Amino acid sequence: MPIHQPQQRSAAPTTGAGEPLGVQQAEAALVEHYPRLVRLAYVVLPPSLGRHRRVLAAHGTVQRALPGARTTPDRMRVPAQSRRSSEAAQAAQGPANAPYAWMRLRVLRTALAHERRPRWWPGRLPAPAALRPALPVVWGLRLFPRAGGVDELALDRALSTVPGAVRAAFALQLLEGLSESGVRALLAEAGAADPAGAVRRAARLGRPDRAGAQVLLQSGEFDPCTVQTRPSDLLRRRHRVRAVALAAALCVVAGTLVVAAEKGVRGVADEGPATGVSVPVLDPAALLRTAAEQWADTSRIDFTAWPVRGDRRGDGELLGRALRAWSGPPAGVRVSTTPGTADVPPAQPPRLLFAGEVDGAAVVLFHDGGVRVVRYTEPLSGGGAALDFARTDDADVTTGAAVVVSRTGGKARFLLAPWISGTTTRDLLAPDTPGRPLEVGPDGITAPVGRPAAGGACDSWPVLQLRSSERIVENHAFLVTDLGDLAPAHLTYTPKPGRGAPARQPREATGTEALRAWARTACSLRALSGSGVRAVNNWAFAEQKLPEGEASAEWLCTRADTWRGPGRVLVQFLQPAASPTAPAAVVADRNDTALCSRFGQHILAGTHWKSASGRWYVLAAGSRAVDRIEATGQVRGAAGGPTLAVRAPRDASVQLTARLREGGTLAAVR
Repeated sequence: MPIHQPQQRSAAPTTGAGEPLGVQQAEAALVEHYPRLVRLAYVVLPPSLGRHRRVLAAHGTVQRALPGARTTPDRMRVPAQSRRSSEAAQAAQGPANAPYAWMRLRVLRTALAHERRPRWWPGRLPAPAALRPALPVVWGLRLFPRAGGVDELALDRALSTVPGAVRAAFALQLLEGLSESGVRALLAEAGAADPAGAVRRAARLGRPDRAGAQVLLQSGEFDPCTVQTRPSDLLRRRHRVRAVALAAALCVVAGTLVVAAEKGVRGVADEGPATGVSVPVLDPAALLRTAAEQWADTSRIDFTAWPVRGDRRGDGELLGRALRAWSGPPAGVRVSTTPGTADVPPAQPPRLLFAGEVDGAAVVLFHDGGVRVVRYTEPLSGGGAALDFARTDDADVTTGAAVVVSRTGGKARFLLAPWISGTTTRDLLAPDTPGRPLEVGPDGITAPVGRPAAGGACDSWPVLQLRSSERIVENHAFLVTDLGDLAPAHLTYTPKPGRGAPARQPREATGTEALRAWARTACSLRALSGSGVRAVNNWAFAEQKLPEGEASAEWLCTRADTWRGPGRVLVQFLQPAASPTAPAAVVADRNDTALCSRFGQHILAGTHWKSASGRWYVLAAGSRAVDRIEATGQVRGAAGGPTLAVRAPRDASVQLTARLREGGTLAAVR
């Protein structure tokens, strides 16, 4: 325990008003920043605890950091080093203050103590802090943060190989925004043995893409406040209850023992697994299997038409393990779901799509009654299995054309639908470069395809260009891209409105005009990763002549439709650029909206724009039904037609409204 000499005691921390820090202020800081503190504790705690115990320990660490109600302000003080790190944090990110810095220090001390063992402590036992019983306690359930992808898993494994002080330094820099000197000072106050060494080792983690590592650290993989639940020991508890019941019956009357035992045995055989799933559903022999050529002789072209493929489709043991994991995942199975996807066991025997070995793992793909695709992955070299769920309801020729079977490093392999007759890969950021042929194995597995980078520079965007067989549709080529889910997203394009022509409809994004539009907007797809996107359409809803005799600009509405229904819209402004891949400017972002769909066909958007002469303007554009746009606020102006340009200061506040040709008004999307 550190001893503070009276003459060395530093002043108590103060709030902005200069008052001493109190318990209520510490509690307010904990409540306000609780998810942030719990995430920090979760990263610092030893991964050897397991994900369930680590989640509970993170919450317990933060909750125990709150001082007692009788703690005096004099004892609630932040030493000089911590005040300096708090000042560094304030300069770096703003919200840090004395109460938060003090709570963060207490959380770090407790989290680091989980790896600290006294010299006399047996080496095989966890540290004393890890054995201390504490709230919260969960009975009968296992808790897990939402599983991420390969990149998140790789970062988690890298963190598990370093001491807690290194994990703390890594988190303090990327999550808290502290400088290296601030991290060293804070680790020293938290009791770390070698703060400088921890900072040096932390600097090597996440290289070379530290920005990408920061994004991964902020993902659901490291968020113990958003968790999934699984049963823990249902079968064991059921057996114990039966044992107690039998013992009680034996004490009452020995003559009923035989009858009770017989009924108990029959009950076990009749009930099946303790998860409530009937035995036929978990029987590999009951799996549905589609005939090889059924896809060419049906009007329903979706996952129900996929034949079973893979060299282990007859492996009953593998299929049984996959079905049992689905019915009740054991503690070692990682489970991930796309948003809006249920991970409940199947209600009837699912359809088997694939069972085989891909990239060092046994992979099984199921289709559950037209609603979900489920992937079970089991490493051949040992280790934890994984179970991934994705919605695929109402899939069609394009959205049911492929499923990701493996992701390793920066590449992915796809299992293609049986109706795909031609496969190439191309880069959306190279619109004038023709596609390259992609090798496909006899079981429909593609060669590895590059994945779009999750962070860092966006210098390429790989997509698959697939062609459907003429046996079901003529001359139909389309693009799909990997956005981190099991099913890739279908990319389409709606061209600029024609004069007096009917409204255009989305078409495949394989033409020159479509590819050039996607070349400037592809990198915006990063914002959609892992959100369960079914299809993304680029709608060129307006073209505008720029002021001062400059060239024309385009307005695009990029709409992402999810499998669960809601959509997200990004409005992008494409001004003239020297490079055909210069990214467009995102001027509006709206979630859960019908805009830019057949249920939201009218749109108005605006942005500030600087001409070559240095003058600033407010530009606005609307869809084809807009016949007048008006600007009010600090700048006033109006124009007939679907576009407007008015001189305005760079930061002028402007409200834009439009009048529709058939009546009604429209406000600008933000």
